[in-house]
Amino acid sequence: MSFFQAPPGLGNQYDDDAFFQSYLARTLPEEMFRSLQDDFRELGELGGKYFYEFQQRDRLNEPVLTQWSPWGQRIDHIEVTPLWKEAEALTARKGLVAVAYEQKNGALSRVHQFALNYLVQPSLDVYSCPLAMTDGAARSLLSLGNQALIDHALPHLTSRDPATFWTSGQWMTERTGGSDVGLTLTEARQSPEGWRLYGTKWFTSATTAQMALTLARPTGNGPGGKGLALFFVETRDAQGRLNGIQINRLKDKLGTRKVPTAELTLDGTLAVPVAGLTDGIRNMAMMLNVTRTWNAMGATWSMRRAMALAHDYAKRRVQFGAPLSEKPLHMDTLAGLEAEFQAGFLLAFRGVELLGKLETRTATEQELLLQRLVTPLAKLTTGRQVVHITSEVTESFGGAGYVEDTGLPRIQADAQVLSIWEGTTNVLSLDSLRALAKEGTLEAFFHEVEGRLSKVTDAGLRPCVKTAHDALEHARAWVSGAMANPTTMEAGARRFSLTLGRTLELALLSEHAQWCLEHGHGPRSRAAARRFRQNGVDLIQDEIDLDDSRLLG
Repeated sequence: MSFFQAPPGLGNQYDDDAFFQSYLARTLPEEMFRSLQDDFRELGELGGKYFYEFQQRDRLNEPVLTQWSPWGQRIDHIEVTPLWKEAEALTARKGLVAVAYEQKNGALSRVHQFALNYLVQPSLDVYSCPLAMTDGAARSLLSLGNQALIDHALPHLTSRDPATFWTSGQWMTERTGGSDVGLTLTEARQSPEGWRLYGTKWFTSATTAQMALTLARPTGNGPGGKGLALFFVETRDAQGRLNGIQINRLKDKLGTRKVPTAELTLDGTLAVPVAGLTDGIRNMAMMLNVTRTWNAMGATWSMRRAMALAHDYAKRRVQFGAPLSEKPLHMDTLAGLEAEFQAGFLLAFRGVELLGKLETRTATEQELLLQRLVTPLAKLTTGRQVVHITSEVTESFGGAGYVEDTGLPRIQADAQVLSIWEGTTNVLSLDSLRALAKEGTLEAFFHEVEGRLSKVTDAGLRPCVKTAHDALEHARAWVSGAMANPTTMEAGARRFSLTLGRTLELALLSEHAQWCLEHGHGPRSRAAARRFRQNGVDLIQDEIDLDDSRLLG
């Protein structure tokens, strides 16, 4: 008798996601929620059927760089994949960037925007990368107030017409390093035509975009970030020729292979200063708010896709006489992962909510302090969670999870970048400490956690409340003591930041579980909160032996 494993399948990614629906029902006004149902269901169907099947068929296609024409002309043309071309048109038509700027739903427009993306992006081969840069560029132009550039570029970046829609690059990384952009060597020189840029960009993740924001050091400026300026670049001229840009090669990456990441040489690239000729790094702050939020959300929808496939496969795969869904050990493993996903989801969307309030100027002073801290915390915490979950899900498929033509290994490979993009875990941990240096930030965070926990009354959630309170107090005591020793504080920053992130996740999940119990959405989130608590929340080590760290490092 022949036997074949049944591959996992997906249904409508909105209808099949009760947890997502419960979050929307709790967060959105009833009329708004009702009015968006059709859009959510349409994108859920596209994400689970048309684009998922397209993604599987398009698996082997990758971007192709053609540097020379048949007649010896340097053309540096990148051909993106067929799916990416459709994704660009879908983005414009469905307003996957535009919704945030139309602001028809005020501060909740960001929740609306990321809800749409959550449903379809897992099937779009990381097309979210250029969209994050596009969104970040649009918000940066608005916040920096260069009206000429706003008038010129913003209508393209937020267009709903595929014919006029632009994406944007974010070209920061050079050979000198990634996170320390103060070492940037690209020089900006004045010419009769305007500013021209000369240098090399080592990683450019949206190379096929119509524009980019990039850093360069105007001639004569001093070293470090203070001497850098933020520049606007259009990648091609009116005749369609590259604007003093040479594409040296496409990067050969572990994952995100559909993203045309390239090395560029800027050789006289015409550029326009966005906001003066100094303080380029400071002027990037709003861009990082947006792109780090996209990163956290990308981790969230990647976790969701991995879990959806794992749960479906568990119902189909029979081992030792019964489906995996009837095997206690297998289901216990998936339960632990589901708890991590739900917690990460709520933390990422909390960052989205705060971003919406910041942009619409409806945030309180306490919420502004909270947003500055929650953004790096959400990025770093979900970045670790998605790597863990996608690795475990790969294993849950056994050998099939390791075979490329199932499409499953790509989920794990693509997820790995989410702990790297927009700042590694360690870099974001140090950024969290910088956020805490502003007076009132730690108090705002404590108020947020305690306010969430105060709403939790179910007896089954009491252990979750106690664990969160204990972790919060441990964090308070640790940071107070570590302030006297900067070396100890830096060495413990990762564990401290992850503890803050996981504590807020537990508080958010417990609060959501309480709401679900009270509003007929069942006990599933209560089970998730209880399991998340068991997974571990407080990661702080009171004693850090720096000599041992050096020896082992």
